[in-house]
Parts: sequence; C-alpha cells; structure tokens
Amino acid sequence: TGYGGIQKFFPIDLPENFEFTFNVKAESPSNNFEIKFIDSTGNNVWWVNNRNYDFPKEWKKIRVKKRHINFAWGPTTDQSLKRIDRMEFTIASHVGGKGTIWIDDLKFEPLQPETNIYPKPLVLAKSQSFDLVPNNVVDGSIESYWKSVGIINQSITIDFRTRREFGGLKIDWLKNYQAKSFDISISEDGKSWEKVYSVSSNSSDLSFIKLSEMEARLLRINLIESNSEESFGIREIKFLDIKNSLTPNDFLLFTAKNSPKGNYPRYFLDEASFWTVLGVNNDVKEALINTDGMIEVDKSAFSIEPMLQFGNEFYNWSNVSANQTLEEKYLPIPKVEWNLGDINFNVEAFANGEENKNSTLFLKYTLTNNSSSVKDGKLFLMIRPFQVNPHYQWLNDPGGVGKINSLNEKDGKIYVNDDKVLIPLEKYDSFGAITFDEGNIVELIKENKTLKNESVLDDSKLASGVLEYNFNLKPGEEKIIYLAIPFYGEESIKENLTKDIVEKKLTETIEFWKEKVNHIKFNLPESADRIVNTYKSNLAYILINRDNVGIQPGSRSYERSWIRDGALTSSALLKAGIVKEVNDYIDWYTSHQYENGKVPCVVDKRGPDPTPENDSHGELIYLIREYFNFTKDTTFLRSKNENVKKAVEYIESLISERSTDHFKNGNDSVRAYYGLVTESISHEGYSAKPMHSYWDNFFTLKGLKDAVEIQKILDEKESYERIKKVRDTFKENLYTSINLAMKVRAIDYIPGCVELGDFDATSTTIALTPCNEFINLPKPEVYNTFDKYFEFFQKRRDNKIDWINYTPYENRLIGSFILLDQPERAHLLIDYFLNDQVPQSWYAFAEVVWRDKKTAGFIGDIPHTWVGSDFLNAIRSMFVYENESDESLVLASALYQDWIDSPNGMSIENLPTYYGEISYSIKKENENYTFSIYGDVNLPKNGIKIKNFNHSILPSEVTVNGKKIKSFTKNEIDIKEFPATVGINYGN
Repeated sequence: TGYGGIQKFFPIDLPENFEFTFNVKAESPSNNFEIKFIDSTGNNVWWVNNRNYDFPKEWKKIRVKKRHINFAWGPTTDQSLKRIDRMEFTIASHVGGKGTIWIDDLKFEPLQPETNIYPKPLVLAKSQSFDLVPNNVVDGSIESYWKSVGIINQSITIDFRTRREFGGLKIDWLKNYQAKSFDISISEDGKSWEKVYSVSSNSSDLSFIKLSEMEARLLRINLIESNSEESFGIREIKFLDIKNSLTPNDFLLFTAKNSPKGNYPRYFLDEASFWTVLGVNNDVKEALINTDGMIEVDKSAFSIEPMLQFGNEFYNWSNVSANQTLEEKYLPIPKVEWNLGDINFNVEAFANGEENKNSTLFLKYTLTNNSSSVKDGKLFLMIRPFQVNPHYQWLNDPGGVGKINSLNEKDGKIYVNDDKVLIPLEKYDSFGAITFDEGNIVELIKENKTLKNESVLDDSKLASGVLEYNFNLKPGEEKIIYLAIPFYGEESIKENLTKDIVEKKLTETIEFWKEKVNHIKFNLPESADRIVNTYKSNLAYILINRDNVGIQPGSRSYERSWIRDGALTSSALLKAGIVKEVNDYIDWYTSHQYENGKVPCVVDKRGPDPTPENDSHGELIYLIREYFNFTKDTTFLRSKNENVKKAVEYIESLISERSTDHFKNGNDSVRAYYGLVTESISHEGYSAKPMHSYWDNFFTLKGLKDAVEIQKILDEKESYERIKKVRDTFKENLYTSINLAMKVRAIDYIPGCVELGDFDATSTTIALTPCNEFINLPKPEVYNTFDKYFEFFQKRRDNKIDWINYTPYENRLIGSFILLDQPERAHLLIDYFLNDQVPQSWYAFAEVVWRDKKTAGFIGDIPHTWVGSDFLNAIRSMFVYENESDESLVLASALYQDWIDSPNGMSIENLPTYYGEISYSIKKENENYTFSIYGDVNLPKNGIKIKNFNHSILPSEVTVNGKKIKSFTKNEIDIKEFPATVGINYGN
C-alpha cells in the first residue's frame, strides 16, 4: 500500500462552471490516479479518483470539468465546491510497483453554465418516403418515423444549430427496417467529418450508442447496410445527457431504464438486489449469487443468468417469484427456486477444491415437472457482462458493469475473456454470442432470432452469450444441468468431470462445512432455529470471506484485513472452536507490524496501510492474549511477546504526545486530552476528521491490561512491572478524561470522543466487552448510555422517528444488555436485527440496512462478517461468558423462556471458554428445573454463576450435587463445584 504525490497552491474562487486541463504521461503500472482539490483548512477534500488508471506513455491532454469532481471527505456540511486553496496529484497503490509521472501545462478556464436546453435540431436525409420526413425522428413520438427510399448511399444528418454536448444516442429503429451496419460522425462545419462510432452487425430494434462527453454542431448517421432489402427506417433518436454516459454504469442505467423490464439485472432499474457469497476456506477467489439466481463467477467479472421458455412465454427474474434456501438450512451452499406452478426450477451453487490452486465453482440447475402431463421448453443460461454486485456498491471495486470482451466456443466449452472457461457437463443444444451493438440478448432470444456467432470480440467489453438447453419432461421427471467454472483456469482441473464426480464433490463440501461449524452442539427448540442457523452460517461466511489467512469483513467492498475486524472476528471463531485459522491470522498480521511497533490498521494484497488508526495496537495485543486464553499455548504466546512489547512502546509514544504540560495544566476542555493516545479515524464516524475517540482509548487500555497479563504468564518480571505502571497511569488518565468530557459538555452519558461529546453507544459497548471495564465505568452514566440507546432503538423500531438507514454493528449491543443483566432488551434487539436480514433464509448481515428495503443504496458487503461476528460474540454470551473482573464463568444469562421450558429440554455442548470446554442441559419437571453442568473445565477462582434464570424469579430451594446451598438470589446462583447437577426448585 502507500501513495505519493505533489501539490500546487492554486487559491481561486470557482465560477458556476469550469474546467482544469493538463497534459500527462507516465512510465508506471496501473494505479489509482487521484486529482484532489483542497480548501484552505486542509481538512476538506474534493477529488476525481481514477481507479486502476492506465497511464498514457505519450503526452495526453486531460480535462477535469466541474461535473467530474466529487466530495471526498472532510467535516464541512457544505459539500459544494466554491473555492480551493491547492490542487494535489496523487498516485495511490492499486497494484503497487514503481514509476515516474510527468504533468505539464496545467490550466484553468471558466465555462458557460451547463444546460440541457438547446434549440430544436434540424434533420436532413438523403431521401424520404412520401411524408415520412426526417424531422419525425426528433419529434418525441415513436408513432411517427422517417423512412428512406432505397438502401444505397443513405444517411441522416442532425444539425443542432449550436455546438452542444451529449453522451450518446438511443436509436429506435422502425421494425424490420433497422440498419445492420452504420457509422456515426460529427462535424463543426458540415465539411470536415470525424467518425466516432461504427456498428457492423445490428439486429435489434433499439440501438444504444455510448459517446462519452461528445461535443459537436452536427451529427451524421451513415446508413451502410439494412436488415431490409427496401429501405431504412427510424422512429426516434434521443440524445443522452452527459451524465448518462460518464461511466459504464451510467450508460447501462440509462439503457436498462429505456428497455423492457427483464432485459437487464434488476439493480439497473434502481431496484434493490441482495446476494450471498460462494467460495472455499482460505481462497482468494469468491463468487456471488443473488436472490434471482444470477451468479457472478469472480470479482468484477461476469455472471450467468437463467431464463426459461414454455411455448411463447418467457420467464426470468422480472416475472417469477423466487425463494431462497441454504443446504440443510445453514450450510454455505445457496439455492434459489422459481415456482412456476407445474414446473419447479432450482439454481444451486457451491465451491470445492484446493484453495488458491484448483478451487472450482459448480452450478447445478434442476427442472422438475410437478404436473400430470408432459412439459417441454427451453432453458437459457445467459453469459452476461454484469456483476451480481450492484452498481450502487461504489466502494473500492465498484459493482454493476463487469466485462466480457471475448467469447469463444471450442470443444464443447465456452471461453470468456481468455481467462475463464465454462465447462458444461451435458451437451447443450446450441450456443450463440453477440456484441453489445448487435442487440440485447434477452430481447433477441424472445424474438427467436438465431445467434450464429460461435465467437465474438467486443471492444466495449459488453459481449453476451447463451447456452440453450431443450427439455421434454414426463410427469415427475427432472432434468439436471451442471456447469463447472474453475477459479484458476482450465489447466487446474486434473480430472474428467462427470455428474457423479460433481455430486461427490457436493457431498464432500457439505461434510466439510458441517464439521467446520458444528463444534458446538445446539439442542434447542425449533424457535431457536433462526438464531442457531445464523450463528453457523456466519461462521462459514467468515471463513469464505478470508483471503489466504487474512480475515476480511467482505469479498468485494471490504476485501481487506483490518486488525479491528480481525481481532473481534477471531474471538468469535475461537469461541466456536475454530482455532487454526486464528493462529495463521496472528502469524501473518504480526509479520506486517512496523519496526517501531506500530500496528497497521489494515493489510491487503499490497501490504500494510500506513494510515494511523490508534485502536489497532491494543487490538493486536488483545488478539494474542485471546488466542492464549482459549489454547493455553505458552510457546506461541512467548513467540509473539516481542510484538506485544513493541506495540506497547508505540502506544507509549502516542501517549507522550498528549502528556505535555499544555494538556496537563490547561482548562478542563484541554485537560480532557491529557494522557490519551492521539486522534485517529479508526472510528468510522470520524473519517471526516480524526478525533480522540474513546473507542481507541478503551482498546488501548485493553491492550495494556493484556500485555501486563502476558508478561505475568511468561514470568517476564521486568517488563511486567514497567507495563503495569503504563497501564495504571493510562487507566487513571482515561477515566479522568471521560469525567472531564462529560463535565465540559454537560452530558450524563459516556461520549464517543473528547471533542464532540457525541452519543455513540455502539462504540461505547466495547468498554463492556471485550475491554471488561464495566466495574470501572462511571455510574450512573454507563446505565444512562445504554438506556438512551434503548429508548432510541424503540422509537426507530416503531417508526416514531424519521430514519433512513442504520448499520447492524448495533447488534453488538445485544451483548451489552446481556452483560447489564437486561436479557429482555437483548431479545428485542435479536428479533429486530434478524428480521432485517435479506433474504431471511440466507442468514447474512449487510453492513447497512435501509428503512425501505427496496432502496437501491450502498449496503457494504453481504455477508458482512464483522457485523456477523459481532452477532456471534453477542449470541455466545447468551449461553456463556467470562466475567474477568470477578474471575467467574457466567452461564445461561439470556436464554429464552420457551427454551428452558421445552418439554424435551435443552442442551448446549462443547462451548469453548477461557477455562476449557463446558456443556450444560436444562430440563423442566413441574415447577422445578434440573440444570446439569459438565465438560472439561478448570473451575475459575469464583466459580460458575447462573444468571437471570426463569425471569429472575427467586427459587425456593437450590441444590448442587444433591446438597442444598444458600448462595443464590433471584438474579444469580453461585456454584463452586464441577461437574454439577443443580436443582432449581420453585415449589412450596
């Protein structure tokens, strides 16, 4: 990772419209080319971010107009660009490497305000049939049209009567009289013409021509070859606004909205789309499948989309009802079912193979005849240049348009872009391919037009193809079609794939995931299925989202490894008995720690990111200690102690910057910063401007506490004493800071940061867990914080306040209410957050939830597995958690009443804890409960506590292993024996 750049001071008030121009050339690999505009504060930035930019080797003139510039970041509330202080040209790593860039002849020029109002154009043609005049093509009606006389030497010329900008054309051809081939040229004077676009093989009634930011006085369509032997005909020509073709996604949005529904994926109609992930553990490759059954075969690539035909009726996502399931309800093998009455159509997908070597995506399409008569029809598997990841997924690698620049059929296989191959296991009945200019593949299939091309090249990278399968199904009969798509190329497949082999691989995949996510044995009533399935599914999603050993929250927008996400997600894995992956992650991440002890906030394929996020240092220490807590691996702990001590040294350097006399002796608002770590943007709410967040400082305290304990475990006496002093001083300063911040802001809750006094319970929750600071947090302010959140939660849930969206990171508050002994509140949050999973039966969490589920807005990744791991950690605390300050193990603190009252009883087995693996069962008989605790546990110092049991009703009697005890209240039963059979009696 990394970046480098130059700045030029360029203070200027900007007019309503303008452009900057400069020349550029470079000797550089493709990287992000960022053109930034910065105000006088230096905090507010606007930019043009050219991602993965292909730098020209020779001088090229670049134009940056006002419409190209977007607000990037900064605290300003007015994001309109009115004045700048400087410009910056930055090369930021995309693939990395080294090189040189030259920039010259930078100029600024005011422009006339943009307008969409132009004179009505004049249209001339070489010929016209009767009164079918050329001006009919711009009259706004498709009922009128122009038609030529003959097909030789025909053209139509449009005079805009002024120089104007446009982004392309939509040509609505007269049916059966469309041009098969044509050119488009522009001119300023009608004498000198420049050809800007050519189409050689159109067969569609609609042509969409992308001409990005074109400017001209005249435009000519030179009609070369007609699909009719008589003439050419055009109903209407529409000129695209500039904004309709600034990007490929802009162009496809326009195209889809001006085409029949179903011709393009639903998100191009600004309809919300949802999906889940496919892959194998440890692999860097992941596919996606959406709720319509469309499958994206690799990141930013292309998708396979199904369509069915029965007689003259066609069915795709636009006119079917789809249901979604997972294999055995929780395994990461998703299915989509279209119920068409007499016919069921099922799409199933899974990945199998050795990670990063020969892993393969397998698609299984099943047609079943549920009727009492024979059913015949056709299945079309369309290969399309669109991602499952929608266009509104803008972060890092934008979704929407993918790329297919070539399709080639050879030996019964379909080669796409020369780097992907589709291997059909059954012989298909036909294959055809088209370029974008030839038409829309859905429309051409519906019109029964033969797609003759066995191979195509498309400079627009928008080619499409289709595999056609005919079927004739007897009553009760099914037809299964398999496709294999190797992630690592055809050469990675070392066997002749057959149906039997693929079914065997499916069985292997099922067994692998069952073993991986079922370490904990849940035996709960059916009402718990949604919680348990979500728990297990998200464990699998975490492992699929990993790249190599890097734990990542997503497979697209968030395909990077943050130590923040990774530490908390690792904790969730350890609590589920998944250990090796955490060991590998720690080994890998510590190898990227800087020499001065700084822990990078994030690491990806380019290396560590230098951006300071000051929670990271404490999080790494916490993770190392957490791994030891579950494994008791002293050898591993000792091997990482240098990383721990270096991280502490770096923390000390940050603290020293806020330990000067200025902060020590200032007024209350200044003293509130004393002894903290410096400001950073680790908390997403502070990305506009770094703050002294308590998120950072609580994780710093957690890191220091764990560092002390690590030295104690390893008998490192000298470093133990030194770090202990750092910890104690920092702890004192942290709580002084919190109290001063509350005083200065006159607030009665714990703020999110020093500067703002902001309310942010979702970040404050980490003070409870994993930082274990409840005992030290100021009272009643800590209670006020979560009471205030719950009041807000209820109002939002009941729509008594206006809201647009939220982030389900809030589900970590489930755990907060459990630790605060408020299980009823925890249950309400669980129900709410689970209800917002879309689709319900894939059990995945998005990063953003919109109030209107139909909103086509950014949702991060699905599944977003940091959100998922927050849920896992919270749900685990329903069953068990460690009270570190009390040195006890807490059981059953938030169980649902119907679970403990189940006629068949309930049990949970093999729960990993700091003290070993614990199991327990609960069985109700009349008014009494038998609570049996067993497993392999070293009893903690203060034993085991059962909390909040049976609505916190006071038992009449409690026995442990047949002996009465007195150490119980209505909220807590203390147990000092293990194993233990606990009788909890409520009778007289």
